[in-house]
Parts: sequence; C-alpha cells; structure tokens
Amino acid sequence: MLRIGLTGGIGSGKSTVSRLLAERGAVVVDADAIAREVVEPGTSGLAAVAAVFGDEVLTADGALDRPALGAVVFSDAEARERLNAIVHPLVRERAAELAAAVPEDGVVVHDIPLLVEAGRAGADRGGEGEARRAHDLVLVVETDLDTRLARLVQRGMTEDDARARIAVQATDEERRAVADVVLDNSGTPEQLAVQVDRFWCDHVLPRLG
Repeated sequence: MLRIGLTGGIGSGKSTVSRLLAERGAVVVDADAIAREVVEPGTSGLAAVAAVFGDEVLTADGALDRPALGAVVFSDAEARERLNAIVHPLVRERAAELAAAVPEDGVVVHDIPLLVEAGRAGADRGGEGEARRAHDLVLVVETDLDTRLARLVQRGMTEDDARARIAVQATDEERRAVADVVLDNSGTPEQLAVQVDRFWCDHVLPRLG
C-alpha cells in the first residue's frame, strides 16, 4: 500500500487535489470529515468535548455548536490544545481503521489539513519527523496569499477573519520542510490537474510497480 500525506493551508485548494487523486484511483481518508464524525451526537468524543468546555458548546438538541466552540478555541491556544487532545487521537484511530481496509496494492491519501500543526510532521527531510514515518510521500498544496484570501472571502469570511485563520496555521516554509512534492494552485483548475497527473505518473505509478 502506498500512503500519501496530503496537506495545505486553508484556501489552498487541497480539497480539489484530494478529489483529483480520488478520480485517479486513490482512496481518500479525510481528516476533516472524520473530525466531524467523532463528535456527532451520542459519541464519546462529543461527551468529552462537553465535559471540558461545558454545555454552552452544544446546541439545543445536543449536537456540537461549532461556531460556539470555535469562538472559545480560536484565539486561545491552551483551549485549542485541550480540544486537540480529545479529537486528534479519535481521528487517528478512525483514520487507521479506514486505511486498513484499503487493498495492499492500493493508494491511500490521508487528507490532513493540519498535518504540521498536529505534530504529525517534522522538519527533518531525512525521515525523523512523524510525517516521514507515517507516509511514503508527503504532498503539499500551496497557493499565494492573495488567492487564498480571495477564495475565503468568496466563502463568506471577512478578510480579517481569513487572515487570522491563515496566521494560526503552519507557514509555507514549514510545510515545504516535510514535502516530497509541492503543487502550485495559484493558477487555473486545468493547470492544477496537469500537476496532479504529473505527480501521479512520476511519483505514484512507479511505486506501485
């Protein structure tokens, strides 16, 4: 099995790359989707979040109130660490379960927006970082700041909110430090698709034999 770690900052277009890789035959394990799954109503994850942050992060029907939780943790690094300590182990466990179901001759893409931030990657290109141990290849999607801001504003964020979210994530330099391949998504969708094709042909197919 070929294991690819895919990451990129908010607004970089990582989800588009994830979709393009799936179209080429990869099985995508989406950390964001799993993070939502592990705190659904009735889960131990949601119970743990409520125990730490209180009922004010729950909606009237007992689901997670994401905006309320976001307001608590976004500007508070200690609160984010407490939340991550609950959610990240659950996400890793579920991701491992999904990856284990992929055939031995398959390709699994671990779509992890916060690969660097979650401590699953190190800056050592020689393989000492956890990203190097956990993945055969690390693929980073990179986009210039102005393009990322424009995309996030189109999604409904204010520019100040978009800049703040970008600022708390890893830098381009930190992501490049763990990357085997960097895709530039500052151009057109067609240009990105060409880069994904090149990555697949040059880096994936040769490893599949």
